Amino acid sequence: MLLRAALGTGLRYLPSDTEGNLEEQCTPMGSPAKAERRFVQGHFTANDSHGFSNSRKSTGVNFVSILVVSSTASLLQQEILEEITLDTVVQYLYVAKENGTQIGYNGVCAKYQGACVPSNPLLSAWRMNKDLDLTNITFPVFNLSGQLNYLVGTIGGTFLGKRTGRNQLLVKAKAMWLLYYLKTEDVKDNELSKMWLIHFLNQSTNIEKSLASKKIQMVYFTSLSRQLEFEATSMTVIPLFHAAYLLIILFAITCYRCNCVQNKMWAAAFGVISAALAVVSGFGLMLYIGVPFVTIVANSPFLILGVGVDDMFIMISAWQKTSAKDSVSQRLSTVYSKVAVSITITTISNVLAFYTGIMTSFMSVQYFCIYTGTTLLFCYFYNITCFGAFMALDGKREIVCLHWLKKPETPDQKCFSLKRYCCLPCDSLPHEQETDTHPMNLFFQDYFGPFLTRTESKFFVVLIYILYIIFSIYGCFQVQEGLDLRNLASDDSYITPYFNVEEDYFSEFGPRVMVIVTETFDYWDEDARQKLEKCLADLESSDYVDKNLTEFCLREYVQYMENRQNVNDKDTFMNSLPPFLTNFPLFMYDINVSSSNEIISSRGFIQTVDVCSSTNKKKMLFQLRSRAEKCEIPLMVYNQAFIYFDQYTAILENTVRNVIVASAAIYFIVSLLIPHPLCCLWVTFAIASVIVGVTGFIAFWNVNLDSISMINLVICIGFSFHFSAHISYAFVSSSKPSVNKKTIEALYLLGYPVLQSALSTVIGVCVLSVAKAYIFRTFFKIMFLVMLFGAAHGLIFIPVFLTFF
Repeated sequence: MLLRAALGTGLRYLPSDTEGNLEEQCTPMGSPAKAERRFVQGHFTANDSHGFSNSRKSTGVNFVSILVVSSTASLLQQEILEEITLDTVVQYLYVAKENGTQIGYNGVCAKYQGACVPSNPLLSAWRMNKDLDLTNITFPVFNLSGQLNYLVGTIGGTFLGKRTGRNQLLVKAKAMWLLYYLKTEDVKDNELSKMWLIHFLNQSTNIEKSLASKKIQMVYFTSLSRQLEFEATSMTVIPLFHAAYLLIILFAITCYRCNCVQNKMWAAAFGVISAALAVVSGFGLMLYIGVPFVTIVANSPFLILGVGVDDMFIMISAWQKTSAKDSVSQRLSTVYSKVAVSITITTISNVLAFYTGIMTSFMSVQYFCIYTGTTLLFCYFYNITCFGAFMALDGKREIVCLHWLKKPETPDQKCFSLKRYCCLPCDSLPHEQETDTHPMNLFFQDYFGPFLTRTESKFFVVLIYILYIIFSIYGCFQVQEGLDLRNLASDDSYITPYFNVEEDYFSEFGPRVMVIVTETFDYWDEDARQKLEKCLADLESSDYVDKNLTEFCLREYVQYMENRQNVNDKDTFMNSLPPFLTNFPLFMYDINVSSSNEIISSRGFIQTVDVCSSTNKKKMLFQLRSRAEKCEIPLMVYNQAFIYFDQYTAILENTVRNVIVASAAIYFIVSLLIPHPLCCLWVTFAIASVIVGVTGFIAFWNVNLDSISMINLVICIGFSFHFSAHISYAFVSSSKPSVNKKTIEALYLLGYPVLQSALSTVIGVCVLSVAKAYIFRTFFKIMFLVMLFGAAHGLIFIPVFLTFF
C-alpha cells in the first residue's frame, strides 16, 4: 500500500489536456516527407507579409476555412453571392490583447503585394465588379482582364460545359471555399494569429446565428481545430471509466456462492480494486519519469481493468479446487504451485507483446504500449502479493465461519439448524466434501466437453473454422489503411460536417505538389532542359496528375526569353533572371541562387487529382516518388500533406514487423517455459489464426488499419496465446488415457477461467462502444473481436483440433 501511495502521487503530473500534437502522434517518425520538408525549409524562403503562397509553404499555416454550400442548384447567381456576407463579417472581427489593443483581421492576415490574400478569387473578382458575367466563367483557370485566376480547390460541386482551350465553361457550382490565411512564420505574428483564431472559434456560433442565411449553409474549420478537438476527445471517456469499474465489480458476482463460507465474491471485488490500483501505480510511475500522456493512452485503463482481473479469476478457481481440510498455508501453496507458472507465462507474453510496440515509428503507439505494458507488470505483482495475501485472510475467515457453524448453541440444536439454513441454504458443510467445484466447471465437464468431443460436433467445428478462415482472408484484402483525421474528433464536433462537405464537393483535386530540382543544374543547357522536361512529362503522365495545371518557373522563363535573348548562354541566362523575377515576383521563392551566382535548387508545381481515398493517396505518393527517383536529374516531390500521407505506406510495414517480432518473442518464451512441441505448435497456430481473423473482420466493421488497429493486433498476440496456452498445456499435461478425455479434463480445469477472462475484458471495454469518438469505439470493436476469436480458439477450435493428433 505504501508503494501504491508513493507511485500514485505521480498522477499530479497528469496534464489537464493531452500532450503533443497530431503530427508527432499520428505520423511515422523519420518518414521521407519529414526529410523532404527539412530540405525545402533549408533551400527555399517564404514571406507571409508580402509574397504569401500556400502551395509554396513547407509547413501548415494558420488559417480559417469556411465552406459555403448553396441550397439552390448553383451559387453562381447574384442573389446567392450577395448573401455571402460572412466574408465581410470575418474580416471585421477584432480580438483584444492583454493591454487592450485591438487586433483585426488586417493585422494578422497573410498578404500578397501589400494586401490580404483574397479568401476566394471568384468572390473577390465579383465584389470588385458586380457586373461580372457569371455565365462566362471558365474552369479550372479564369482569365480576368489578362490576370489568370486559378479556381482549383476554390469552387466545388461543379458542372462544366463546352471546352475553350484547356478550360471549360463553368455552368454550375454548388459550393465555394473561403480561406483566410494568417501570418505564421514570425513567432510574434504566429501567437497573434492563434489568438485571433481562438476568438473566431469562440464567436463562430454567434456569427452563424447573426447571419441567418436562408439560401446557403456554412461549415467552418481552422488550423487549430483538429488539435483542439483531438485534445477534447480524451475528456469524453472519463465518465465511462466509472461505468467500466462498476460493471467489473458487478461481474465479480459470478464468484458468488450460496455457501457463504466459501463464497469468493468479496475476494473477487478486492481483485478488481487491485487492478484499479495497478493503473494508479503504473500511470503514476510513467508520469514521474516523464512519459507523455497522449490521447490514445486514455484507452489503457479500460483494457487494464478487464485484463488485470484475469489472473484473479484463475487463482480463485484454483483455490476452490483445493481441499477444505488443508491448512490455509497448504491451500495457498497448492494454488501457487498450480497457477504461478501459468499466470507468469501469460503476463510475460502480454507484456512482451506491448513492449514490442515500442519498435513502431508511431509515437502514440509507443506511449500506449509503455503505459499498458508497465501497468500489466504492476497487476501481476499485486496479484501474486496483495491478492494472494487477501485470499489467505479469506481462507482464515472460512475456518472461523466453519467453526461457528459447527458449534451448537442449544441442546436441541435449533439455532444450529437455523444458522446452517441461513448460511448454507443450498449446500452442505465444506468438511463433507473434499473440494469446492463451481457449477460452471461441472458444466464444462459434464455437458460442454462431451458434446464438443462427439464426432458430428467435431465435423461441424471444422466446417465453421473453414468458413471463418475464408471470410478472414477475404477481409484482409479489403482492409483500408490509414487514419482518417476527421475521426480524431468526437461525433458531435463541428469539424465532422466540414469534412463531409469537403469530401462531397472538393474531393476532385488533391494537394499541389512541389517538384524540386535538388542539386546544381545547367538550366541554360538545352539538352539538360530536355532531360528535365522528360522527367516532368513522366510525372504529368501519372493517373493522379492533371498535366494542364503544371506550373514551373523554368518553362515560364524560357518562354519569356524566347523573343528577347539567347537562353542557351549561361551569362545571358543568369543576368536576365533578376528582371524576370521582378516581373513575376512569386517565382522569386522558387529559385535558390547562391552568392556565387549559381542556381542551387529550383521548384515547380503539379496538381494532383482523384486522391480522396487512402488507397489513392498511397498510390499517388508511390508513383510520384518512384518516378522522381528514376529521373536522370535529381528530383524530389513534396507537399505538406505528405507528412500525413506517409502513414499509409508505414502502417502495414510497422504492423507486420511488430506482429512478427512479438510472435517470435512469445514463441521463445513458450519454448523455454513449456517445453512441449505439440503445445508450442498449437499456441503458434492460434496466434496466427486469431490475427488473421481480427485483421479480416475489422474490414467488415468499417475499421481501417491505422495506429489504433496496430495496437490491437499486437494485443491479439498476447491474448490468443493467453487463451490457447492454458488449454493446450492442460491437455498435454493430462494423464487421461484418450484424447477426448484429455480435452474434457482441460476444459473442466480451465474452461471457466478462460471464459471469465474473455468476458471480463469485454466488460472492461464495452463502455467504449457508446463513446462519441471513433478512436475509442474502434478500440472496443477490435478488442471485442480479439476476445471473441481468442475465446473461440481456446474453448472450441483448439480442444477439437487437439483430438486429431
